[in-house]
Amino acid sequence: MVLAAEALRRLREGNRRFVSGARKGASLADQARRRELVAGQAPFAVILGCADSRVPAEIVFDQGLGDLFVVRVAGNVAAPSQIGSIEFAAEQLGARLVVVLGHSRCGAVAATLEAVRRPATTASSHLRAILDRIRPAVEALPGVAGGAAGDAVLEQAVRANVLRTVACLHEDSGTLARLVRTDGLVIVGAEYAIETGSVEFFEGVPETG
Repeated sequence: MVLAAEALRRLREGNRRFVSGARKGASLADQARRRELVAGQAPFAVILGCADSRVPAEIVFDQGLGDLFVVRVAGNVAAPSQIGSIEFAAEQLGARLVVVLGHSRCGAVAATLEAVRRPATTASSHLRAILDRIRPAVEALPGVAGGAAGDAVLEQAVRANVLRTVACLHEDSGTLARLVRTDGLVIVGAEYAIETGSVEFFEGVPETG
């Protein structure tokens, strides 16, 4: 089992390789690696990320087959199916680091801001189910309900949404809460900058030495 601090170190090093253009990911997807994984998987980290095509977690962190258990959904929200997937990876596969990965210029967060500003905006029931999970984080920001807009507000909303999702994983899953208390599971937030390719991990991450 890879401890949370070591998992975080691997993610940080992988992201540095990605940013610098020194990726090694292609070497981790060869035939030998595929054969190793036939018998099972043991991903060292879980990533709950946005479905945005610009933020593929394996590439952003320069990891290969079997390294990451990735759950992707617009707005990186924690609905029951996402929580259940993370519980499976933590309890059954032994992953000890969960990263909620938001990103700059997130369309789902921007759509939620617009829905708060203009309540008459129409959306399908399925899309509303996503926006409604983002809405509490967005509505709590100063000035949003009064129409505050701009890149700075969107940036604040992206971070607030990540932190709310982290809190939801702690609060809505007895399984994850138990693993955090007793078995070294760590759940952290992070943000990917589409402009630079770098990932910023938020406060509360484990020491990596």
